[in-house]
Amino acid sequence: MENRTPAEVREHYEIEKRIAERLRNSTPDERKSLYTEAYDELFQKVPHHPLINDYSPAAKRRQIAKEVSSLQPFVGAATVYLEIGPGDCALAFEIAKRVAKVYAIDVSNEITRNFEPPENFELILSDGSSVPLAPESVDVAFSNQLMEHLHPDDSLLQLRNVFRALKKNGVYFCITPNRLSGPHDISRNFDATATGLHLKEYTVTELDAIFKKVGFSKTKVYLGVYGIFLPVFPFKIAEKLLDRMPHSLRKLLTFNRIVRFLLGVKLVGTK
Repeated sequence: MENRTPAEVREHYEIEKRIAERLRNSTPDERKSLYTEAYDELFQKVPHHPLINDYSPAAKRRQIAKEVSSLQPFVGAATVYLEIGPGDCALAFEIAKRVAKVYAIDVSNEITRNFEPPENFELILSDGSSVPLAPESVDVAFSNQLMEHLHPDDSLLQLRNVFRALKKNGVYFCITPNRLSGPHDISRNFDATATGLHLKEYTVTELDAIFKKVGFSKTKVYLGVYGIFLPVFPFKIAEKLLDRMPHSLRKLLTFNRIVRFLLGVKLVGTK
């Protein structure tokens, strides 16, 4: 739910779009520092950003409980857990109570600098594509609303680095919004395609293709409820049909909450 004034939403959109344009037009060398600069600038210039202020404490607790429940099938007391793009690290802190070690990799520490982390937690700043951990040191990697923030030229490189950090049979659980029901960034209020810091939104089909290209041996779609996993194939068929529809019809269909839930990309790759 949007708890800001129209003027605040417009301000956020204009600032984020300018920052996103710099990222879209940047070189790989420039992005090694530009991701950090971009998100630091965004959170400094938009103090009413939803990631900082949007949830009441009760709503935040409900959201974290839901995410912990989704991760429950993947983690245990001996798990080494990696979260990429952890936001305010609230989920990572909660998972730290259930696992042996938590690594969190982000491009900015602006929204975590006032938090006191658990002893088994480590925040690592990255250039946006590197995963500076030892090879085969992680059991479970997780990202939620991260892939869409990467420059398309960097997404494959980061995925290769995640794959490298995973142990044999380790899993990467990746959640990202589906472009067929988008845009999902601040530009959803203004544009037909993402122009904010969602530099590329994916379908299940597109994300599955790059998981396979990197070397993941198996991929499944996780519904996030009751531990249900589904093969990728039915989603590919549904997405192909949706992609052929006129934008106006597709938008009408994907406005339905059940359709949006089913379309949400929750891909689990096994090394």
